[in-house]
Amino acid sequence: MRTLSLSSLAALVSLTALHAAPSRDFVEQKFKELDKNHDGVVTADELPDAALFKRVDRDGDGRITLDEVLAAAAAQAQAAGGPSVTLPAPAGPHPLSASQAGLGRRIEDLRLTDLNGRTLPLFQALGRNGAVIAFTGTTCPVSKRYAPGLARLEVLLRGKGIALVVVDPFASDAPGELRSTMKDLGVTSPVVHDRAGAVVRALQGGSSSEVFLIDATRTLRYRGAQDDQYGLNYSQDAPKHTYLLDAVEEMLAGRKVSIAAVSAPGCELETAVAEGKATTSITYHGEVERILQQNCAECHHEGGIGPFSLETLGGVRERARTIKRVVEQGIMPPWFAAPEAAGRPSPWANDRSLSTDAKQTLLAWLDSKDRPEGNAGEAPKPIQWLTDWTLGEPDAVFGFAQPMAVKAEGTMGYVNVEVPTHLTEDRWVTAVQVLPGARDVVHHVGVFITKDGTKMDGGGLNYLALYVPGTAAEQFPAGMAKKLPAGSTLKFQMHYTPNGRATTDSTRIGLYFAKEPPQWEVRSAAAVNSKINIPPGEPNYELSAEVTLPPNVLILGFFPHMHLRGKAFRYDLVQPDGSTRPLLNVPRYDFNWQLTYELATPMMSPSMGTRIRATAWYDNSAANKANPDPAKNVRFGEQTNEEMMGGVVKYAVPLQRPAETVQR
Repeated sequence: MRTLSLSSLAALVSLTALHAAPSRDFVEQKFKELDKNHDGVVTADELPDAALFKRVDRDGDGRITLDEVLAAAAAQAQAAGGPSVTLPAPAGPHPLSASQAGLGRRIEDLRLTDLNGRTLPLFQALGRNGAVIAFTGTTCPVSKRYAPGLARLEVLLRGKGIALVVVDPFASDAPGELRSTMKDLGVTSPVVHDRAGAVVRALQGGSSSEVFLIDATRTLRYRGAQDDQYGLNYSQDAPKHTYLLDAVEEMLAGRKVSIAAVSAPGCELETAVAEGKATTSITYHGEVERILQQNCAECHHEGGIGPFSLETLGGVRERARTIKRVVEQGIMPPWFAAPEAAGRPSPWANDRSLSTDAKQTLLAWLDSKDRPEGNAGEAPKPIQWLTDWTLGEPDAVFGFAQPMAVKAEGTMGYVNVEVPTHLTEDRWVTAVQVLPGARDVVHHVGVFITKDGTKMDGGGLNYLALYVPGTAAEQFPAGMAKKLPAGSTLKFQMHYTPNGRATTDSTRIGLYFAKEPPQWEVRSAAAVNSKINIPPGEPNYELSAEVTLPPNVLILGFFPHMHLRGKAFRYDLVQPDGSTRPLLNVPRYDFNWQLTYELATPMMSPSMGTRIRATAWYDNSAANKANPDPAKNVRFGEQTNEEMMGGVVKYAVPLQRPAETVQR
């Protein structure tokens, strides 16, 4: 890996670099190269250019953080009239400026009211050596994953003379759920439901997983993440950095805490809207509620698979900072195909991205000073969301013989469950729906057709159905169906994400059979490369493979598949002269969302067949927070700590000639 020069760092904060729109991952990786002692900050010894150091060290504390590099870049771009670039926040904790985070200040003597109605001032809640105030929440995924560790943290801290106070900052969290969760976890420390936001304001809290270490004089000694085991889009079996416990040991030893403030990945906490922000004529009931209902509420409704509901004004205002972040960064709604050029329609039938107008409208309201409600009489009618079979009762349902156990903490590899169909004749499937039993822990599901232990379609990753949170039933186009042979077995490949509570899952699949023979058979093929050998620390490993489709078939869509080190994926059509034409570009692959990309207009392959090249990129560096082990040489394997490269193509083969002519 090449060394970052002074000019390289200057480029990161220059208008030229911003025009190239580097990813946040790229900037973070290069910043770490300059950070020679790996303490999360750059000092004057590491950057001996005094003028450049002063320009980037925005708070003047003699240390440059990653946030300061990005802020300097944004400021220069704005001053120069350059483009606005939104770089996604890093996935895991990163150091913050201690002075800007308020370290060393005295926390006011709050009055805390616990779930039992007991009220006591903060100073009475302190142990002889202080206290840790830990934020949590019953509806934030990161907080839920950290929750089982609260009881262990409570015992550990108590042995060191430090009390624990647990605070739920979300008014919309159900008090009964909070109470039962803490009881089930065995937490005996005071639990406060901060519905009025007094604790959040006093601590200037920013995240639902943030912890605050306060000494016996109520002086703030540390704030930020408890550790780096869990984040917005990753989980580890164990933490690599124990920030809070390290801070406790340094405080008890009478030393200054060396890493006193880090970011805490979680759900952002809403504070008072900053003064001076513009008002807006856009209202919640007039425009915003419709955007959220159309694009978000399918998952984020009461009882839905989203971690919290976005069906009420109060719930939306409380999650405004989180909504703003995920919309600006393109994380939500989940859709990762590169956008088309301005004025060109999306080629994808299932494109879930927000339109430019909807995104601008939503962000204008979220950024406004008052976030106006508007006239309730203009509100859209509520939608009754279906939680069972969305296409009606299936013709056949197949599921697990025994429930699968899902643990509370850490990570789980793929679980493969084989379910025999016992079919005595071939059947044609026109629609499918996967229905998880424990939807809050089912990350994604692939259901494959096998017979005698072998995947059909010549081993070409022949899948029957794919499920990710928020996907509805898949109905094949009219006249098309997938063949389910007699005597076949359905292989469920389950990926579970523990969320803080042990549970069991019984996933099912519903099948809808054709009433008459189809004209087209839906199949799949895959460009697969199993010769994976990713060196330790490699941030941009490239791999490619090709697949040739039969002549005169309809190409229906694509399903790129990698594991936790997957970074980007691309499909190209290889022309007869060897040149290529792009078909699908996924510049930011996300293992959390195993999406298919369905063509709005199927593409007919020529008479000589079609060569499709798939190219995948992997990040095996420490900058990839989802990486299980950056020091590992990664090879092919079906488990998530190994890697795969599968460029699946879904297509249809003619069985009978359709009456109409298919347009190329």
